[in-house]
Amino acid sequence: MSDLRFNGKVAVVTGAGAGLGRAYALLFASRGAKVVVNDLGGGRHGGGSSSKAADTVVEEIKRNGGTAVADYNSVVDGEKIIKTALDNFGRVDILVNNAGILRDKSFAKISDADWDLVYAVHVKGSFKTTQAAFPMFKKQGYGRIIMTCSNSGLYGNFGQANYSAAKMALVGLTNTVAIEGAKNNIYCNVIVPTAASRLTEDILPPELFTELKPELIAPVVAYLCHESCQENGSIIESAAGWAGKCTIVRSNGSLLRTKISDKVSIETVRDKWDKITDTSKVERINSIQEATGALMTSLEGLRSKQEAVDEGEVDNYEFTNKDAILYALGVGASVAKPEELKFLYELHEDFQILPTFYILPALQAVFMSNSTQNAVPGKSISLERVLHGEQYIEIVGDLPQEGELVSKTKIVEVLDKGSGAVIVTNVDVFNQNSDLIVHNQIVTFAVGAGNFGGPRTGTKIVPCQDKPKRNPDISLLQKTSVDQAAIYRLSGDNNPLHIDPNMALVSGFDQPILHGLCTLGFSVRLVLAAFASYDVSLFRACKARFIKPVIPGQTMKVNMWRESNRVFFETVVVENNNVVIGGAYVDLKSVSMQPLANKLATPELRSDAIFEFIIDQVKADPNRAKAVGGLFLYNITKDKKQVKQWTMDLKNAKVYEGTPEGKPNTTMTISDEDFVLLAEGKLNPQTAFMKGKLKITGNIMLAQKLAPLLKANAKL
Repeated sequence: MSDLRFNGKVAVVTGAGAGLGRAYALLFASRGAKVVVNDLGGGRHGGGSSSKAADTVVEEIKRNGGTAVADYNSVVDGEKIIKTALDNFGRVDILVNNAGILRDKSFAKISDADWDLVYAVHVKGSFKTTQAAFPMFKKQGYGRIIMTCSNSGLYGNFGQANYSAAKMALVGLTNTVAIEGAKNNIYCNVIVPTAASRLTEDILPPELFTELKPELIAPVVAYLCHESCQENGSIIESAAGWAGKCTIVRSNGSLLRTKISDKVSIETVRDKWDKITDTSKVERINSIQEATGALMTSLEGLRSKQEAVDEGEVDNYEFTNKDAILYALGVGASVAKPEELKFLYELHEDFQILPTFYILPALQAVFMSNSTQNAVPGKSISLERVLHGEQYIEIVGDLPQEGELVSKTKIVEVLDKGSGAVIVTNVDVFNQNSDLIVHNQIVTFAVGAGNFGGPRTGTKIVPCQDKPKRNPDISLLQKTSVDQAAIYRLSGDNNPLHIDPNMALVSGFDQPILHGLCTLGFSVRLVLAAFASYDVSLFRACKARFIKPVIPGQTMKVNMWRESNRVFFETVVVENNNVVIGGAYVDLKSVSMQPLANKLATPELRSDAIFEFIIDQVKADPNRAKAVGGLFLYNITKDKKQVKQWTMDLKNAKVYEGTPEGKPNTTMTISDEDFVLLAEGKLNPQTAFMKGKLKITGNIMLAQKLAPLLKANAKL
């Protein structure tokens, strides 16, 4: 690439008698520019004057073959400096406002003279010199301006209140000059240098001072002044051969009122302060128009919420992928199951959020609302007396994986059950674009709030559904952790009933219980495993009734019945056979089943080895299996409870754990122990059938053809 030249350009550099200004002037001249070397020749505190500094630099430029003239005017008389350029060269193209002085004192000791003189040189000097050059720039349709700031201006520095304020003022001046000059190809930028100079010689440590050579910063300033550079209105920091762009950003902040008719209180500001000052997510505002536009967007949001409030209350819910991962852990997802890694790893190529997570915004909205407490006329309901009875969730839009959601709650029905009141609340959840994405219905029971003369039955509740009257198609088990409630409560339900043993005793339980929504999350996850291959995009809706609690550490068994795209399910505690969720179903958009969908947290059984042996036999001789034909389902029991299912699809020579995709020709139910004895030849099939140890439904005669496959030889 060719060298960047300044042939035909005239550059004015203030404070160019030494340090940074000198380095700028020498570099411009070496690249073909004609240079006005301005320097009053005073000390760093602004006292005295001398022509020697400027003359020395001019002589150096001329010795090197360049063109330059000296100017000894104060920058406060900026028009005189520009006149020097016009008188000698007939134009001006570049202005570097570099001149400066120090009057360092602690804030309490700064005099008016200290303040006024620093402001006069730095701010007024830059203003007057730039203002004098601006008409020339506009006339020729070209101009490059540099203002000089300092780290003391950006970040502050003890003893430099006057200097810091003046330097930061130049950032504001630059912003406006950049806006006004842009249409005429006049670009104005800020340089924030840290260099060895008269101003810093006894401020910086000696070892650092020697490394901060002005010659390492000059190329950055020169490039900003080149016609090929399109940067405008920027703050560029440079030191010791490094350069970077500084910018002013703001946090996403927080609305301090829910609707536009609300007032803002000091207490609201206090409560929102962490969110107001949270800079983990920031945005750069490039103009005052953008800042105004952002404010207008917030006001429009308030107006929209005002309209929503006319029909119910609203609540905001913010979440990140971390919240979704914590929820997945809370409802039993584990890296031990490779299929569930996508719920636990935010960088997974198919990262997904379990659909029941989107109940959380609705639950928060209900319990933050005043409506529940005032739902029954003449009574104030304490939230401690409110039980979660039923839950419905329906996905109606695209689900975001992070951001802010707005929930609108509306009580649609209150029923008088005598001992309490049933409160039916619809909660619609909207994304940041105000699109409806989730519909929730939360049915709660307020203990002791009945006998108010209201209706006993209603029409608004999404009804539960009875399970089919047949054995489950699939049953999946998973043992909960003793820490399950402790993990799940981190997703927002901090009721001490789930963690505090004393509170559990007061509430009538021997120990803390698991959250009902945690049990539901477990159940729906297992339904998705069995009938959706863990694809949450297939989930459409779910309804469930909470019946009894689960104790952390107990084992849940989810019995499932599929009818078309609806999966009915019932969740049972294995240790006591209590039904904890009933009347439940999941509606799917379509069904997707994997052969090993049932291979989750079920216990290891002796019969597993038999089926693995059969799988090997079928693979070794598939034609032999196909000769038998038929579709067989084995229900394996242990302690009189079904714990596993195996399918022998001998029409297609496939054996796998789980239920068949079609209707089986023959279904057999046998215990784990008896199946092993049967395979070892120690239990006669006819004897097992007659004694009720082997139960067969469907084509009994077809089952007899299985004998050769079931005989496990000495290899076992």
